[in-house]
Amino acid sequence: MLSNDERQPKQSGRAAKIFGNIANRASWAAGRASTFMIAAAVVVVWAVTGPIFKFSDTWQLVINTGTTIVTFLMVFLIQNSQNRDGAAIQVKLDELIRVSKAHNSFVGIEHLTDEELEDIREKCELRAEAEKAGEQSVARTGKEAKLAAGKAVA
Repeated sequence: MLSNDERQPKQSGRAAKIFGNIANRASWAAGRASTFMIAAAVVVVWAVTGPIFKFSDTWQLVINTGTTIVTFLMVFLIQNSQNRDGAAIQVKLDELIRVSKAHNSFVGIEHLTDEELEDIREKCELRAEAEKAGEQSVARTGKEAKLAAGKAVA
């Protein structure tokens, strides 16, 4: 199993904290309905001004440049948010595995290759099917035992 130091490179202090705060606020703001409405309004205003500017190259360049810049910056904000969410979920899942009757060998499997993960998934499905079949067999045996006990009492 990999240690925390081997899993992800650490970000250094103040700059990472500042970026984290900015990314959190920007992600929160970007996901609001009001932000969508503002963006839609900007596009409508841009479209309405097309005839005024005779659909010039400069008019087109305004929306192209604006959307390119926003898209470029949002890639990093989204990736930061997903990295943070994924790390938090992984820690929570690892803790649930650790404190439950689940196999502790599953802790840290997110670092395996896709093929290794697929093998584990297939084995888990086979185990689940076998357990389900066993539970059905036990339930059937229990019903048969109750019937036999009922006949013996009668």
